[in-house]
Amino acid sequence: MGTPFCFGYASPFFPSLAPAIQLTFTANLRSRYGVAASRMESTSISPPGDSSSKNTVSAAASGGDTTTTGNNSTEENSITDTVVQYVVLRRDLIDTWPLGSVVTQGCHAAVAAIWSHKDDAVTLQYCSPSNLDSMHKVTLEVKGEAQILNLAEKLKAGGIAHKLWIEQPENIPTCLATKPYPKSLVSSFFKKLKLCK
Repeated sequence: MGTPFCFGYASPFFPSLAPAIQLTFTANLRSRYGVAASRMESTSISPPGDSSSKNTVSAAASGGDTTTTGNNSTEENSITDTVVQYVVLRRDLIDTWPLGSVVTQGCHAAVAAIWSHKDDAVTLQYCSPSNLDSMHKVTLEVKGEAQILNLAEKLKAGGIAHKLWIEQPENIPTCLATKPYPKSLVSSFFKKLKLCK
């Protein structure tokens, strides 16, 4: 289980009257129809001196049902898996373009994939302040344009969110990047590709 991402809020005008709210994104993931779902918990804490109990509500980040935790627990499998972002570059461009240009293409795709899924629970975990210095990326290569387009189609058919970067104004598909995923959910799509060297 990863480190929870927490956010606290208290009223700036009446701090003793307003309850604090704590949001915690947990790393409990479960596979539902091949899609990873995560749980978000919201805990409302009463002000000091108030004896009312605290309530915890969890909701599937993928838009699932909202349930109250406690005696009614949902069946979940905890996946303690490395969250990784895959970046795939084209070998033909690596061999013919300046290195900086190819690296820039990979950066474009990686940032676009993360930004396009900025509200996704796994992306939030991957980009949380506690994980910023320990991100995991795997950079792979394919031979050329036909292979990158083929990979993009396989990912789309498999329901794997990604960004195929198409350089403009040339309209050239240069690379692709996935949104962050637990490695075990996406590694099978990349097992035949070589590490980019």
